[in-house]
Amino acid sequence: MNPQPATGGVPAVLVLEDGRAFHGRSFGAQGETLGEVVFNTGMTGYQETLTDPSYHRQIVVMTAPHIGNTGVNDDDPESGRIWVSGYVVREPARVSSNWRAERTLEEELVRQNVVGIAVDGTRALTRHLRDRGAMRAAISTVETDPERLRERVLASPQMAGADLAGEVATAEPYTVRPPEGVAARFRVAAVDLGIKAMTPQRLAERGCEVTVLPGGATAEEILALEPDGVFFSNGPGDPATADAPVAAMRGVLESGTPLFGICFGNQILGRALDLGTFKLRFGHRGVNQPVQDVHTKRVYITSHNHGFAVDAPADGPFATPYGRAEVSHVDLNDGVVEGLRLLDRPAFSVQYHPEAAAGPHDAAEHFDAFCDLMAASTDPSSSSGRSAEPAQS
Repeated sequence: MNPQPATGGVPAVLVLEDGRAFHGRSFGAQGETLGEVVFNTGMTGYQETLTDPSYHRQIVVMTAPHIGNTGVNDDDPESGRIWVSGYVVREPARVSSNWRAERTLEEELVRQNVVGIAVDGTRALTRHLRDRGAMRAAISTVETDPERLRERVLASPQMAGADLAGEVATAEPYTVRPPEGVAARFRVAAVDLGIKAMTPQRLAERGCEVTVLPGGATAEEILALEPDGVFFSNGPGDPATADAPVAAMRGVLESGTPLFGICFGNQILGRALDLGTFKLRFGHRGVNQPVQDVHTKRVYITSHNHGFAVDAPADGPFATPYGRAEVSHVDLNDGVVEGLRLLDRPAFSVQYHPEAAAGPHDAAEHFDAFCDLMAASTDPSSSSGRSAEPAQS
């Protein structure tokens, strides 16, 4: 591709709800946007980040200083559109240097009408968010007065209490089949709460025919497919509002069908087990989060995107309506619960992203563990299908 110039942009401003303002130049579409401002520590995968439905209604700050180096292609998106409400970078790439690139990142932001800003102070902004927590914000190229813009920020909805999964989920079921040369072994019903494209693909690579269902699917609709296993996806918003998915998951648990959840699905499992959830101060977002398996002590470097977490006892098994359960993984940075495992039923979940299209791939074996649960459950001579046993490494 021909070298592309860095954004010239017009003057733009980012204003946080606490009054902090950052001035810069527009990067992407011009206009105004509001959302919860969060930071992502990944050095790769900006296209996957932009198209992750879990970022719906969030302004994402990239901590890596150079963004846009590899341009944009039509193969890597995790969904059919960009979901972030705004984008903040330090230094947009002056050249898109990748043989797969079809457009520059700025061209794609303009094409999808995503308002962004390039500012010198992304490190100061990240430190501010770490100290004060994620908060509402706005980016604007049309409002030059930070105080007037802040008034609109304060009038915007908060992320706590936001019910967003229904806004990003598929409206109609669809099926992802194993690739050519891979035999279909299992039928999986995947509940779309904001699913990323790579997730059903990872399952399909392992011989799963995946039927992706709308986020409002009931237990009856899920089980009517006679699946060998049920998957609950990632997604945006506050899990405390997700009563319908919780009810559906409880029905699946009662049926004894093998179950696997990631990210929002982990929080839904927590609620289904009568555990609470809470909002993290600034959340976990990036591709470098250390998570430890409490049994094997193995440390996984993992991909994250969540602002809420499950409140569960991490000191041993605890009672639930579906038998005993335990915390299976914890974050080594702050001790947050990163996984749940039922001991008397075939169900488990993790808070991070084992599909990790941009990497790392340490946790990809969780898809294998799910397949092992389904294999054990469909084999009457096996008793191991009754619980989600710790993976051995």
